[in-house]
Amino acid sequence: MNEVIKNMKERRSIRAYKNDQIKDAQLDAILEAGTYAASGMGSQSTVIVPVQDPETIAVMSGLNAKVMGMDIDPFYGAPTVVVVFADAAETATPVEDGSLVIGNMMLAAFSEGVDSCWVHRAKEVFETEEGKALKAKWGIGDSFVGIGNCILGYREGDLPPAPERKQGRIVRI
Repeated sequence: MNEVIKNMKERRSIRAYKNDQIKDAQLDAILEAGTYAASGMGSQSTVIVPVQDPETIAVMSGLNAKVMGMDIDPFYGAPTVVVVFADAAETATPVEDGSLVIGNMMLAAFSEGVDSCWVHRAKEVFETEEGKALKAKWGIGDSFVGIGNCILGYREGDLPPAPERKQGRIVRI
């Protein structure tokens, strides 16, 4: 089977991570894959922000949990959180563009032996005053919207099996 398709079929969202930080070379490969995602009209309007500082991750986790109205760690202890933003003033497709970046990064991560999960609510987090302050600290302009978080790390436990695929999801015309 083609390696890309094999990775697509085997990759799973992981929700339990070891404390071990991923290797710099792995992170670099994952981030680069994100920059090669398709974008509307070739705008390349996304900005990728990898965060490995535990204190900043704790702040972001708290903000994300607050948006959820829960007292949990939405990042599941992952040692790396990659936030993806897109410039809504530059493209009509910021959500689509950012989503493709995260998809590319999740597949690249799996091919590098790194596990991942998409964690939502970046839009809401970075609309809060605390989130706006983080964006400003990072040099991310006001026209950029949070699309999602891609958490990265090495899973605790076995790779879960793929659930059965639902029937009727392909309609040939």
